[in-house]
Amino acid sequence: MKNEKATPGYQYIKMLISQGENQHLDFKYEISDARKIARTLVAFANTDGGKLLVGVKDNGKIAGVRSEEELYMIELAANFYCRPVIKYSSKKWIVEGRIVLEIDVESSNKTYYVKDEKNNWKVYIRRDDQNILANRIYIEANKRRKRQRATFIEYSNDEKKILTYLAEHKNASISSLKKYTHLTQKMIEELLINLLCVDLVEVEFNERGAFYNLKLSNQL
Repeated sequence: MKNEKATPGYQYIKMLISQGENQHLDFKYEISDARKIARTLVAFANTDGGKLLVGVKDNGKIAGVRSEEELYMIELAANFYCRPVIKYSSKKWIVEGRIVLEIDVESSNKTYYVKDEKNNWKVYIRRDDQNILANRIYIEANKRRKRQRATFIEYSNDEKKILTYLAEHKNASISSLKKYTHLTQKMIEELLINLLCVDLVEVEFNERGAFYNLKLSNQL
């Protein structure tokens, strides 16, 4: 009888699982909601790409799936709940006598949206092992970068206020920037978009929202 542990597929899947869920890898026990899995597909495509292992529990245990049903849900998610349509590849592996699906999503120069429960189109990105809802500032800056449109900064007093505040404070919010600069939210958003595009500022997302920092290589 063939030793399954000696097969390339077994070793490959076990190697992936040993990494744990991360920015480029997500485990799903099963897919019961195409809309939810669309968030992961979009987050991967909008960030660095990634792999989805279906039939694997969060703790890395192999559960197995019914491949045709799961593939149908992936196809539904990619084609109906994602805009533009997400392109992906799929492979079926037999591990511990069970089927594990590997769904591979590449990064792209497009910006991908997912349809939510209210039929609104939202952008998600991948941070560590989480799918994070992106805001307008990130979306617009990312669109401009992917289109490779030039951004010109006029180092006016407004830009100076923002950069000075960021040099002195970590994890600045829009509200804190408004309080310090006395600029409108719209003006701050447009300035941050420009500063993100020229790589002077970076944005981080967590469960509390979006926060902005001066890039370490650009400290004043």
